[in-house]
Amino acid sequence: MRTDLFDFELPPESIALRPASPRDSARMLVVQPGAGLHDQRVSDLPDWLRAGDQLVVNDTRVIAAQLHGRRIGREAEPKIDATLIKRLDGSRWNALVRPAKKLNAGDIVRFGNEGRVCFLGHLDAEVESKGEEGEVTLAFSFHGPTLDQAIADLGSPPLPPYIASRRAPDDRDAADYQTMFAAHEGAVAAPTAGLHFTPAMEASLRDRGVGINRLTLHVGAGTFLPVKTDDTAGHRMHSEWGAISAETAETLNVARANGGRIVAVGTTSLRLLESAATGEGRITPFTGETAIFITPGYHFRAVDILMTNFHLPRSTLFMLVSAFSGLDTMKQAYAHAIAGGYRFYSYGDACLLFPGKSA
Repeated sequence: MRTDLFDFELPPESIALRPASPRDSARMLVVQPGAGLHDQRVSDLPDWLRAGDQLVVNDTRVIAAQLHGRRIGREAEPKIDATLIKRLDGSRWNALVRPAKKLNAGDIVRFGNEGRVCFLGHLDAEVESKGEEGEVTLAFSFHGPTLDQAIADLGSPPLPPYIASRRAPDDRDAADYQTMFAAHEGAVAAPTAGLHFTPAMEASLRDRGVGINRLTLHVGAGTFLPVKTDDTAGHRMHSEWGAISAETAETLNVARANGGRIVAVGTTSLRLLESAATGEGRITPFTGETAIFITPGYHFRAVDILMTNFHLPRSTLFMLVSAFSGLDTMKQAYAHAIAGGYRFYSYGDACLLFPGKSA
């Protein structure tokens, strides 16, 4: 499909720079194709579900993936910003760097601005290789848990550029950019639909008879990038690691067989569930990489309802929600949200999407 079909104009003032407080006070636009749009709050979510439905949340934990340093070993030492995007092994990461033109294979980058050091000293990394669009492979001087601690000491929350370009990350973001379900470190971007949940809302859902199940998908920065090709067929998705346990898969299959609906909290949960589903819609245990790219025409097998935030124009995520509820429906929903003052993107408001006829 043509990428420009998924474009829209968003006023800058619609972009949320801080989350709602409390989290479940955020607005929620309920989208029912053929039955209209309904302005609600996230705290109203239990009212739209029924006993036996099963929520699926992503329990990945965001690491401090934004690092600042400088190139060393040559006469000039330019500043280098790096965002870790995918772990390759115990000491190597793929990263997006700026300015990439200042780095060549074999260069050393020392992280830790203005003399700040981690508990073992400066964190050095060799540029092992360079790829396209600022992507490099960094081989760090530390390994395993020692490297993890060094990154935690020196890094900061990897806020999306549409927030970071308008304000600096601060101590509030360390808490605001984690969901209440965060348990397994590895994501470099938050599964943002999960940011809306609070213990009070979890209790309300359980009182309603709705189950809450966990999977893990370590979200990579590539998920949120706009599609730059003219046609969606030319876009390459970054792969992400995920896992669904046998126990979770069985719980969801039994619930669905008994008439319960599977409610994906976030596009990350949906993408992993769809990656693990058979053609008949049975969810299987899963451990590994997924690079699933969902566009209109896709037949959804595992997910009945999707809760998600508002996404960027021309992004794979806007394509995904358009596949789920219909492109025309989602364009109407986004126009309604913009006119109604909804807050967009990672710290913004939510949608509760029901499937369109083609989904």
